[in-house]
Amino acid sequence: MAKSVAKVREFRAEAKFQRTSPQKAKLVLDMIKGLRVEQAINTIHFSTKRMAPVVEKVLRSAIANASYVSDEQGLDVDVDNLYVATAIANEGPRMKRIRPAPMGRAFRYQRRLCHIIVTVAEKGKVVDAADAAPVAAPSKTAGKPAAKKATAKKAAAKKAVAKTGKKKAVTA
Repeated sequence: MAKSVAKVREFRAEAKFQRTSPQKAKLVLDMIKGLRVEQAINTIHFSTKRMAPVVEKVLRSAIANASYVSDEQGLDVDVDNLYVATAIANEGPRMKRIRPAPMGRAFRYQRRLCHIIVTVAEKGKVVDAADAAPVAAPSKTAGKPAAKKATAKKAAAKKAVAKTGKKKAVTA
């Protein structure tokens, strides 16, 4: 019998408008991607980066979300079996600031903000394919014939005619 992986529920937490650049936040997030939750917390806890406490807080929030949702919906989620599925830092809005420059001028610079998203999931459980047989959804284009597309040669010929402006006259 073929074995397949059952659909795994993911739980996420976000920290928006954090006062750091996404590049600096990604340095911390890359350290924990794919790790088990307990190991990820230990890794972040002993990191010297300034964003480490913020990422740790978001990770703990995602774990708490997993625990809460599993209790509320009656899911069987083992918190000890969770791992960091995704950890990303998206770019947020930029704050435009002005710095004094020589001779009465001003230089503009931007303070970057980021949105940190951490998703935790439980390690996949192996299920027999007969138990979880997927049902194929009917395709939308099953009854419709495929529309013909213009060939590339015709498009190229039209462009060549448009460039010259006139068709060549036939001489007899």
